[in-house]
Formats: sequence, structure tokens, C-alpha cells
Amino acid sequence: MSGSQVADWLWAALDGYNVVVLVYFALLSLTYMVMTVVAFRSLRKHALRLRSVYLEDLMRSVAAPPITLIAPAYNEEATCIDAVRALLGLEYPEFRVLVVNDGSTDGTLARLKQEFDLKRSPRFAVARLPTAPIRGAWHSPTHPELWVIDKENGGKADALNAGLNHCRTPLFCAMDADSLPERDALTRLARAFMEDVFMVAAGGIIRIANGCSFRSGRLVDVRLPKSLLARLQVLEYLRAFLSGRMGWDAIDATLIISGAFGMFRRSAVVAAGGFATDTVGEDMELVVRLHRHFREKREPYRISFVPDPVAWTEAPESLKQLGKQRDRWQRGLIETLSRHRKMLLNPRFGRVGLVAYPYYFFLEMLGPLIEAVGYLTFVAAILTGRASPAYILAFIALAAVLGTTLSVTAVGLEELTFKRYPRTKDLLHLFWLAIAENFGYRQLITFWRLRGMISKARGVTTWGEMERRGFGATEEQVA
Repeated sequence: MSGSQVADWLWAALDGYNVVVLVYFALLSLTYMVMTVVAFRSLRKHALRLRSVYLEDLMRSVAAPPITLIAPAYNEEATCIDAVRALLGLEYPEFRVLVVNDGSTDGTLARLKQEFDLKRSPRFAVARLPTAPIRGAWHSPTHPELWVIDKENGGKADALNAGLNHCRTPLFCAMDADSLPERDALTRLARAFMEDVFMVAAGGIIRIANGCSFRSGRLVDVRLPKSLLARLQVLEYLRAFLSGRMGWDAIDATLIISGAFGMFRRSAVVAAGGFATDTVGEDMELVVRLHRHFREKREPYRISFVPDPVAWTEAPESLKQLGKQRDRWQRGLIETLSRHRKMLLNPRFGRVGLVAYPYYFFLEMLGPLIEAVGYLTFVAAILTGRASPAYILAFIALAAVLGTTLSVTAVGLEELTFKRYPRTKDLLHLFWLAIAENFGYRQLITFWRLRGMISKARGVTTWGEMERRGFGATEEQVA
């Protein structure tokens, strides 16, 4: 093959790949647009249903099933006290708080002992999911609903399994030790199980706590974070939950329930084998496995996203920490989809196998590679003069304009439904961020996700520690 033939082949490959990138952006944008429309209709119906629900009655109802809140804690000294106080302050007829200290090397356990006057007490396991060795159990005489399981380090999934082994209620709520649920969050989430006997898992919405004010583990004022990086994550979360997960739930194809705030039927999770300890994405993996478990057994079930229960969590405020988080998320996504690839385009698994799974497989798992190379070929096409004005306009429209529209719509959904950001300047800032995120931030996220793909290929399995600043630092705003 002559040099000119090679050059022609390379140019043809460049042009062909640019078409692939346009198709990718078009499919991604089309999916988000459809999900946003579906989510809007579903949110309206949900808001109408809430008008006929009296939470006070549910909070006092004897029919409300007992719940155990399982909160794994590893080196959470900065946030564990506020988080446990928030859990103890939840309004629900009957619940237990089970903190699992996963071999912390800081003062997590010591702070819990001191704050809640913990005493060593026997607590026998009622299930036999394999876990790292248990060191002992501690109980609070001042807060009888609080238990702490101390164990050797085994990771978050291992700690959740240890909590499951010691859970004695029909429902359990998987929490992060640094998550702060709102006072009525447990009741709102449990309502999904009271209304549907086939419900096996349900997740609430996660919101960014940075910048908000808390007192004794309770939210007292909602504000946008001071950090630009955290503000961008607020916009991301609104888009992911109110447009994305609400849309997938409307078509009964929920594949993700956040590990920071999800409720499960204990018997179903134990029957499915508990949380997988060989993945960094144990939350998504469990949900996908539950779908597979019930579909293969041909048993009725329901997995749902509920938009009104809220838990607040601390977002990374440094590029290093955010990069680690997105690297881990991408690795977890790859591990889950690779493990359950039997479901891909398999009619046996219904809408999950035919719609949701292909979306996550082709557009989310492979997306960072397609998008990153696409930015490079776009620049190459412009520099070499092969990019027509029509192609440039199409690329910008699909990569930026539609993305901006979707983000603006997500902020609009927030304002029309929950209105958690009452200050006009906060809303205006979110609208501005919907434009700004397309010029640098989105590309940075793509790079981190691509790095996650590379990390997975290299065999990286570490979780990576996250720095916690704690919620107490914001209390002076309301003192």
C-alpha cells in the first residue's frame, strides 16, 4: 500500500469516526431528552399523589414495618457523630441504627463510645453471609435503638453484609456513615414498601450538603456550596436524579440505587447472596443482580426510585478527590455490566435487558472512550480543514447546546417540584452553570471516567480514601 493510499485510509477513518461521535452524542442526548420528558410527567403524578398522603399518620402507623439502618463506617471520625444523631432523630414508628465500624484506624469507634456511652453487649447473627471477623458488639443504654458492630476491615460491602447478618427486621436501609437523611426521609422511603408488597428495593434522592447549615445532625438552611467544583456537582446530581433516575423508574427499569441511601427487603438481598465484596460498585451490582435473580426465578418484584426522600452527603471539593471518585464509579460500572452481560439485549430480562442495560453498556460504559477520542478527532478535523461548517455546527449542537438544555431542564424540574433552593440567586447560578459546565468540566469528567477504564484494565481494585471535612463546620452560620 502506497503512502497516498495510507493517507486516504487515515482520512476516511477520521471522517468515519467523526460520524460515529455525532451518532453517539445524538443517541445520548435523545435518551436524556426522552427521560426528561418522562420524568416530568412522572414527577407531576408523584406530586399529586403526595397531596393525599399524610406523613404524620404513617409515622404513627402500627402497619409500618420495622427497619434497621445499616451504616458502614471507616475512618469517619469527622462526620460519624452528626450522622448517627441524624439517624437517631428520624421520625419512624420502629427502627434500629446499626453502625458497622469496618476496622477504622482513626478515632471513629472511640468517639462513638464516648458520645453514646456504648457498652459491650452480645448480639447474635441471624444470617451467615461471609465477612471479615467480628470483634464485638456495642449497645447504647441511653439510646436503646443504637448498636455498633466492630469488625476487622473488609470494605464497605463486607461491612454491609456484617450488618445484614445482625439485622432482625424485614427491611433495612443501607446508608453511608457520612450521609444525613432528612427527618421524614425514612417514612417517605418506607411508604414505597407499604404501598407495594412486591417492592424489594427503593432509593431516595441524594443532595449535596456542602454549603448547607446543620445543627445537631439536622438540616436548618439550604445554600449552594462556596466551592465552584461542589456547585457543579449540585447540577450533576439534579440532572442524574430528577431527569435520569426518575425517567428510568417511570419505565420500570431502575438499575442504580445510591449506596448512600437505599432501602431493601432483607430476605430478598440475603437470598440473592448479599452485597458483592469483589467490586467497588456494590450498590449498582446488587440492584442489577436483584433484577436478574427475580427475572430468572420468574417471581414478581419491583425496584423503584422515590424522589421525595432526601439524604444529604458531602461532595469532594478538590480535583484529586473528585477524580478518585469518578475513577471508582467507572470501574464499578464496568465490573457490574461485565459480570451480568448475559442480560444485554436479552428479552428474558424485559425493559432492563432491552433498554436500560444497552444504554449503560454502550453510552455510559464505553462513552468516555468514544467521547474523549471524539474531542481529539474534532480538533484534528478542524486543523486539517476536513471539518465542514455543517459538521462543526452539528458537533457543537449535540455536545454542548443539547447538554445545556438538559441541565437547564433539570434545574427547572427542581424548581417546579421541590424548590429546595429558595434563593433566586442560587437558581440563577445553577442556570449559568448549566452553560459553563460544557466548557471544561464535562471534558474533565470524561477524562476521569476514561482513567477509570484504564485503571480497570490495569487491574486496580482499591477503593481510595475520601477526605471528610464534616458537617459541623457550617453550624456557625446559624449560631
